[in-house]
Amino acid sequence: MELLTERLTLIPCTEESISMIRTSEEYEMGPHINKYLGELKEDSTLLGWGVWFVINQENNTVIGDIGFKGKPNSENIVEIGYGIVPSAQGKGYATEAVQKLIDWAFSNKNINKIVAECLDDNVPSIRVLEKLQMKRMGSENNMLKWQLEK
Repeated sequence: MELLTERLTLIPCTEESISMIRTSEEYEMGPHINKYLGELKEDSTLLGWGVWFVINQENNTVIGDIGFKGKPNSENIVEIGYGIVPSAQGKGYATEAVQKLIDWAFSNKNINKIVAECLDDNVPSIRVLEKLQMKRMGSENNMLKWQLEK
């Protein structure tokens, strides 16, 4: 399974995909990767509802990761998160990747809403979420809350 945009390839994080990808010098697999892989071993239906690698097609390297923080909840809502390496920021990659994953999620009949959060001073992330037409729903503990309905 992979998703393609004009400049990016998104592939779900699995043990197999990790062995096949080439990471940029800046990209580090954070603790969320191992946590997700452990959860995926326990529940294979999590595939697609966790971490995806963002691969720049130009040089075929991972420039970040994106994904959902689990399967849809009882209200058919998923939370999305993302991170792009500093050298690839400001080029529209995050917006492109998040839009593709939103489209993928909304193609699933069980998803009604996608939510996100970011620090209230994270201007680049705020701009990404605004470009994606997400609505600001308030803030809590320096975190802005966002949502997008189907």
